[in-house]
Parts: sequence; C-alpha cells; structure tokens
Amino acid sequence: MSTMNKIDFYRQQLRAARNVEALLLAESGLPGPRGNLELAQACVEELPARTLRAYLKYTPQRAPTNAPHEFLAFCGTLGLGIRAARGDERAWRGLRLLAGDPRWRIREAVAMALQRVGRSDMGMLMAHLQTWRSGSPLVQRAVAAGLCEPDLLRRKGDVVRTLNILAGLSAPFKRAAGRVDPERLVLRQALGYCWSVAIAAHPQAGKRAFEKLLPPASPDLLWIVKENLSKNRLTRMDPAWVADCRRRIAAGNARPAGPPKRSR
Repeated sequence: MSTMNKIDFYRQQLRAARNVEALLLAESGLPGPRGNLELAQACVEELPARTLRAYLKYTPQRAPTNAPHEFLAFCGTLGLGIRAARGDERAWRGLRLLAGDPRWRIREAVAMALQRVGRSDMGMLMAHLQTWRSGSPLVQRAVAAGLCEPDLLRRKGDVVRTLNILAGLSAPFKRAAGRVDPERLVLRQALGYCWSVAIAAHPQAGKRAFEKLLPPASPDLLWIVKENLSKNRLTRMDPAWVADCRRRIAAGNARPAGPPKRSR
C-alpha cells in the first residue's frame, strides 16, 4: 500500500471510528522506533481544529518520549501547520514554543508543520522564520529542517534564500565549541544534512555557498561538511565536485611540517 493510499485508508477509519482517540493510540506505533506518520497526516485532515488543539495538553510531563499519548501531541503540533498557513499568529507562536520541546518527535512535527505552510505559501514561511533565526539552537533547527525539504525548493529564489539562512546558522560553528551543549548538537545534526538538500535543489548556487565553508575551521564545522558530502544526493549530483571538496578538506587539515631538528 502506497503512502497516499495509507493516508486515505486512515482517513476512512477516522470517519468511521466511534472512539477516535482510542484508534489513534492503538495505531500510533508507540512505543516503538517509528510513529505512524500516515495516520498523523490523516488525523490533521479529518479532525476538527478544537480536537487537535486539545491534544496539545499532552506535555512532556504527561506524555514523555515514546509514550502512546506523545502521538496525540504530535498530531496536535502538526495541526498547527494548517492554522499557521491561514495566518493564525497564535499558531505561529505555538509552533515556535514547541520547536524547543524536549521530545524529538514533537520537534519533527514542528518541521513538518512548517513544510505544510511552505507548500501553501513559501513567502509566508520565509517571512515568519526570519525572526526564528535568532532563537535557541532548537528553534534554529526548526528553521533549517522546515525549509530543507526537496519539494519546497523548486524556485531558485527560495533556494538562494535558504542557502543564506544555512550559512548564517552555520557561522557560529566556525568557532571552536566550549562545553558540550545538547541543543547545539541537535542543530549541528540538522545542518549535517540540510545543506545537501539545498545544494541538490540548485547545484550552481549551492556549491558556491557550500565552498565558503572550506576548509572547515573547527571540528564542528568539519563534521557538518563531511556529513553533507557523504549524502548520496550529492554524489549523484556531481561526484567530481564531492571528491574535490574532500581533497580541499584533506589539504586544509594537513599539518605543516615542523622545523628541522637540530643535530646535537
């Protein structure tokens, strides 16, 4: 069964269900490694906004990571994308708050909600995310993950703006990190694949922007660069360019020979 057919199947189930919440919990896939994303997509299409808002009451304390009720919070978060696309400022504030949620699935739901906005109006998405760029690393992660979806980056202008945003989010990683910051690591993880999505969307502009990171000036930036160069989408796009980037990294990391030793 294809993903789209699964969504339609679950929409029919939701329409026929006597107890929608029981259905969602039973089919959530939690606890487990993967939540039921097709059911979540069906949920936001079928359930009324007031029901989805009610699911936001399942906070980290009431529905910790991997608990079945976390799926309800996931659906509520995803539902905010529909309201945000209609210009609901309360929904936008809710999404920004949830971008800092300690549960990774809820943060992913924020990114998916932002992508729903982008499919409707990329201009609106870009405009709202401008203020998010100065937020916490988790909020910044939502910016990167929300924008770097292949079907959103079809126009050169959108890709160029996204590349500029990624450059800004990557800039702090040029400095050596101090203590290990878990939120900073989450942002680093996102930047480790988001660049490759944007580069593949417009190779000419993408390669030019990415090359400004070479050679990486810090271990964190080196990690981000290497992770992106390991992605198959870039190897398929231009294997010679990937190889050249790796050579530039190796040359930049090569330690210069020390002064000759004096004979005693």
